[in-house]
Amino acid sequence: MRISVIGCGYLGAVHAASLVELGHEVVGIDVDDRKVRALCDGRAPFYEPDFQELLAQSLISGRLTFSTDVADAAGARVHFVCVGTPQKHGEYAADLRFVQAAAESLLEVVEPGDLVVGKSTVPVGTAAGLSQMFGEKVPGTLVAWNPEFLREGFAVRDTLYPDRLVYGVPDGADGERITGVLDEVYARIVGRGVPKVVTDYATAEMVKTAANSFLATKISFINAMAELCEATGADVKQLADAIGYDDRIGRKFLNAGLGFGGGCLPKDIRAFMARAGELGADQALTFLREVDNINMRRRIRMVELAREVCDGSLLGKRVAVLGAAFKPDSDDIRDSPALNVAAQLQLQGAVVRVTDPAAIENSRREWPHLDFAETPEEAAERADAVLVLTEWKQYRALDPVEFGKHVAQKRVLDGRNALSRTAWTEAGWTYRALGRRAG
Repeated sequence: MRISVIGCGYLGAVHAASLVELGHEVVGIDVDDRKVRALCDGRAPFYEPDFQELLAQSLISGRLTFSTDVADAAGARVHFVCVGTPQKHGEYAADLRFVQAAAESLLEVVEPGDLVVGKSTVPVGTAAGLSQMFGEKVPGTLVAWNPEFLREGFAVRDTLYPDRLVYGVPDGADGERITGVLDEVYARIVGRGVPKVVTDYATAEMVKTAANSFLATKISFINAMAELCEATGADVKQLADAIGYDDRIGRKFLNAGLGFGGGCLPKDIRAFMARAGELGADQALTFLREVDNINMRRRIRMVELAREVCDGSLLGKRVAVLGAAFKPDSDDIRDSPALNVAAQLQLQGAVVRVTDPAAIENSRREWPHLDFAETPEEAAERADAVLVLTEWKQYRALDPVEFGKHVAQKRVLDGRNALSRTAWTEAGWTYRALGRRAG
């Protein structure tokens, strides 16, 4: 099948290359000429494990191309909309300008019978609105919503081996027809018996935001427990282990620490609250405001903890920050808790050096006032404290004995509860972590 993908950022580029792997001919369309040239040359414009190899294989096959001209999407039977939906400036609501622009550009190439499929995370009601627009301007155009569930660091695997497929379709014959086309697009996935939910537009739109809200709530719950543990002397890691054995709760996403960031969870829960307010159902999601507040408090607490460790003052203290990306195996620094903490430390007078295996260049562009180092050892040279704020495997694997030779003071703050407290304390380090007793 010939397919177009509108928007070749993180979601769209991975989706386009994965569709080729699933057997289709794909053209990716994006307005960013530099991004398109990089993709055409086989250079991934972002860091994502396994994507570089998948991109190269898809280009070599001759079935993947990229363009800045939407006219090149003509003739495609299915058009995926994969653009971003950032938070509006000064508001909680999602900014749908890019979705609207992508849809309007498709009016130039879609023909009756073509299928437009939204994958972007959008407020409830977006799909119905786009369906009405296409129905009025190109009668016979079909619209579906097929939300994505990619985890950065696992995007290729999550696309090719998803844990479920969700189709948001209209009622009646059109819905059955759309379901058949999407089953053809995902034939290899459907053939493996992956669970499939065929539902209405509104439910499909809500699935992603509901899932993200649940995960954010679980993270903030354990971080709220960390606050109580600090007040009572309890240990939040042992607490999480104990309650995680209950299969109704589970251990995943119960890692207390610096909290969540990135381009999805924070803006998605805020947009969910904003849309609920527009629909007159704001009371249903008021708890998400506290979820957000707990998450942001973790960053403040980490700065306070660093000050405590540095004898009550950060002024002139050398602080190494290990991690800049919002999560490991990614170069995404959007709403990065690590960089937010690093900037606050610097504002309070600390001499901060930040390192990261993949996100240094992105960080330099967005945070030019911070100082960056290529390696953990370089960042930690003569440091008075070391903060591990992104749980990269390279940092988890550090030898505390050898690493201790670089610092002025053996003080480590484990912002992700990712290190072995026993190993670090036996090597002579003072170990601190959110929600845990000093070691």
